[in-house]
Amino acid sequence: MEFSNQNLKAVTVLIRAADAVHDAIKRDVAGYGLNATEFSVLELLYHQGRQPIQAIGKRVLIASSSITYVVDKLEHKGYVEREACKEDRRVTYALLTDDGQELMKRIFPEHERQMDKVFAGLGQEEVVELIEKLKKVGYEAQDSMEPKDRILKDKERYA
Repeated sequence: MEFSNQNLKAVTVLIRAADAVHDAIKRDVAGYGLNATEFSVLELLYHQGRQPIQAIGKRVLIASSSITYVVDKLEHKGYVEREACKEDRRVTYALLTDDGQELMKRIFPEHERQMDKVFAGLGQEEVVELIEKLKKVGYEAQDSMEPKDRILKDKERYA
């Protein structure tokens, strides 16, 4: 099937590439008894430290209605614990337990190697260019929407 409009072809290629990358991530983390969403939360906490639970959803693109469930599962597995905010009772933090830290210390280097394989066809400059171009596409897609239809409230998603 030939597309006459290169923008439509670009959308198809982008979606297929994103699906393939997501599948690679799912296969990689499944070996550790995690799904991609759980791994994303653990990765955020591993690199950024304790986070307000509601902020986690925004950072790893999980619906706010799902983040509590994901944190519950990780807490049940012994990788995450909750901590109440002393200044604001409405806020609860999530942070890695010692087991969560050990898990990420053990599996993150292998995950990084797997992601290096995903991008092996690109040089480092090309990866940097790809990031910039994808951000640009994301910004334009967001800006093209009517304000009432916007899903994202800011451009943080592409950070």
